Amino acid sequence: MSLFAIADLHLSLGTDKPMDVFHGWDNYVDRLSDNWRKLISDDDTVVIAGDISWAMKLSETYKDFEFIDSLPGEKIFLKGNHDYWWDTVSKIDRTLSEHSFESIKVLFNNCFVVDEYAICGTRGWTLDSETDEDKKILVRECGRLRMSLESAKESGKEPVAFLHYPPIFGSQIQSDIIEILLEYNVKKCYYGHIHGQNLIKNAFNGEYKGIKFKLISCDALGFMPMLVR
Repeated sequence: MSLFAIADLHLSLGTDKPMDVFHGWDNYVDRLSDNWRKLISDDDTVVIAGDISWAMKLSETYKDFEFIDSLPGEKIFLKGNHDYWWDTVSKIDRTLSEHSFESIKVLFNNCFVVDEYAICGTRGWTLDSETDEDKKILVRECGRLRMSLESAKESGKEPVAFLHYPPIFGSQIQSDIIEILLEYNVKKCYYGHIHGQNLIKNAFNGEYKGIKFKLISCDALGFMPMLVR
């Protein structure tokens, strides 16, 4: 059993918002599918760290979820900033159950144990959270991350954190998020959201205060899930 991660699938199989119009995203669904099937087995788990589907409503996600469910392995969903379809966990779980999408689970205020790891995470928020509204959202996201890491602590497994928004970019650091990761002794953190070669080449991939950070957006990985363990 292996653990993989990827973010920002930006699927639009049931809506009309193809990513193929962007440089480097040509034929990306087939490329993702081919790479996934070469790499992932049914015994593996893949964390998908946000921006999963362009659907605006949960009822519009069927074709995107059907595609993901058809791929090998268990999948763990994390919310991204463009996942407008995201609803309450109970409604998402009910939709998954109604369509028999049994390989998909939702990470939200909880954790999932995969071998020796506890998979934790939350969406996170922007690095320049200066307005009152931004600060309010950041506090909420910090609370969700803490709940997820508390769940991991109870499991007794090593926590691995997944965020959608980057906690570090350039000289900017989301210190509130970083402090929580340090408090819970997180050693690995994966994030998405960053696209385009100019931004990708400046993304932080390395160690900060003992935590190893890695960008896992689709185009940064060449549409191939990254091995975590």
